[in-house]
Amino acid sequence: MGGRLSAGLGGEGLTQPAVSTRALTATGELCFAAMGTRIELHRFGGGAPEALAMAQRAIELVDDALTIHRPSPATALNEALRSGRCAAIDDPILLDALVRIDDARSVTAGLFDPSVDARHGSVGWKDVRLDRRAMTIACAAPIAMDFGGFGKGYALDRAVVALRETQVDCALLSAGESSIAVIGEHPLGGAWSFAIPDPRDAEQMLVEVALIDEALSISATIGGGIDAPERAAMLRPGDAAAIVAPRTAIVVDRSGAMAEMLSTALIVADDAAARRLHDGTRRMLFELETAAAPTRMFV
Repeated sequence: MGGRLSAGLGGEGLTQPAVSTRALTATGELCFAAMGTRIELHRFGGGAPEALAMAQRAIELVDDALTIHRPSPATALNEALRSGRCAAIDDPILLDALVRIDDARSVTAGLFDPSVDARHGSVGWKDVRLDRRAMTIACAAPIAMDFGGFGKGYALDRAVVALRETQVDCALLSAGESSIAVIGEHPLGGAWSFAIPDPRDAEQMLVEVALIDEALSISATIGGGIDAPERAAMLRPGDAAAIVAPRTAIVVDRSGAMAEMLSTALIVADDAAARRLHDGTRRMLFELETAAAPTRMFV
């Protein structure tokens, strides 16, 4: 098994002031700002020379489509939905993202909802009418979308596809250290091993997870980046209640987008719903109420 790496909440939710790209072609590394956080791409072994640049472009296209912090297809959609108008979805990436979210409703038991906002009360995705053939979306009440963590996992998924299409068979991709995807095995063989720190004490570890051709998502209500001014509290769909209990959810999945949706669903779920979301090994929830060892609701 390869060496153990760190993952966590560093940089999650933080808006970086400018894009800074650093290409280290000799080592196959590329670091830049996108999706409101620091993106790191590490390639090992072979692959086309332009592979990392194509992966970066894939991530930036998702950022351009889903961001709500500057004019984008998502902000245009939100402007229409806030005014009660039916919105045309002209951007293929935005349409694909909305379809994936709609398809995941049953898997997340409706607990992942990019439209939940305390200002809109109980109004949410259940009130949305997405017409895939007509490429339109509408809602009877004012509403808006915030793709947040989903966007990071979705962007990594598309970057993974770009890397595979350029013959890369070994890579590590990170978005703010809380959204991670790997291609293939560790360069030294075996699974990639990640140590997930306790958000109350970075010197302590919650759990160690191993990935091969998988993605990892970490969601938490405490820890680095959580207090950023632009970061909204986690809200439960249905009653828009803010989740204030100290929790960390960790999900491993073949899809980064699905891992993000499930980790958010676990954070906002009540105990019964959280147990229904548990799959045995790859969806974990930690209650961090006490200063002693964290309570593992399940691992």
